[in-house]
Amino acid sequence: MRPVTATATAVTTVLGVGAAAVAAGRYAGDVALRSTPGRPLPADRRLTVHATAVGRTTLTRSFSALRPGTWGLAGPGVHAVVGPVIEGASPAADTVVRRLESVGQGLLEPGAKVRLTPELYGGDPRADLALDHQDVEIPGELGPLPAWYVPGGRDTWVIAVHGLGTTRAHPMNVMPFLHRQSLPVLDLAYRGDAGAPRPADGVGHFGASEWRDVDAAIRFALRHGARNVIVHGWSTGATMALYAAVESPLRDRISGIVLDSPVLDWQATLRALGAARGVPAALLPLAVRAAQGRTGLNPAPVLETSAPVTLDTPTLILHGPDDTIAPWEPSRELAARRPELVALHAVPQAPHASMWNADPARYEETLRRFLTPLM
Repeated sequence: MRPVTATATAVTTVLGVGAAAVAAGRYAGDVALRSTPGRPLPADRRLTVHATAVGRTTLTRSFSALRPGTWGLAGPGVHAVVGPVIEGASPAADTVVRRLESVGQGLLEPGAKVRLTPELYGGDPRADLALDHQDVEIPGELGPLPAWYVPGGRDTWVIAVHGLGTTRAHPMNVMPFLHRQSLPVLDLAYRGDAGAPRPADGVGHFGASEWRDVDAAIRFALRHGARNVIVHGWSTGATMALYAAVESPLRDRISGIVLDSPVLDWQATLRALGAARGVPAALLPLAVRAAQGRTGLNPAPVLETSAPVTLDTPTLILHGPDDTIAPWEPSRELAARRPELVALHAVPQAPHASMWNADPARYEETLRRFLTPLM
């Protein structure tokens, strides 16, 4: 009986380890898949406010605090906008002084714990930008989708789609620019967002199913006066824009797509999110397999599907080599494969989905040149 007992014990041990590995992989996959809208991405480190004065604030010195450009500054009960670093203004080597543009919510006081965020605003277009807008509901596949509609004089609409770690407040960064171009904007919340239906499995699909909410927004726009649409997406919202351009029955009415930091390899992004949130490296392959099993996602990166070949919509990609969440190499490869159709604008020193924040003027000029012939 001893060999039988030993074998049974070994089998039980292997099964136990296997079950534990499956459970650990599922947990690790959930950590990466459940990217709550508005929850900071793991790359966004907390900073301490050391002092504030008229037009400036002093923050803990770090790589993120030294980022060029314009950013939201968010913490419990507070939201502000900070501009560039004020060189030579810091009183100590371990702090940095940035220009304080505005405080939209709460009080920015010494000791506050904050993060730089690409979202400059926390309200709505009327409250934060003095832009008239309508709260509308888009009939979606899973139920009504709330959206902001900002009117404009043209019959080409921009459908704005946020991505990982942000909300529909993120596209408000470019709304003043789009409004100056007389372009109507439809800024939607999609499945999983606050006020929108939840997906049945409760997790995100990196745009692979969420794009159908973009398709619903296109239908809404066309029913309400749009002749054509331009889909401008960030992160997984950019992925959704790309899927819509190749999968939507209305793709011929999409005159252009703008992809800011597109997630073109969901496995790489899932591994990056998992690692940044503390998932051990040994569990990351299990996390990928668990996520694939749970969501049914195609394991192949977008570039290994038919999308690059079937794409026939003028495309602008804004992406940066420093993106640690969505590697920019696939963006570079897509532009190289389709140079007649896809333009790539590289933005250095910009974290994920923050290309506008790093250099707003250059971003908007690049966008203006792309949009002008499409309006």
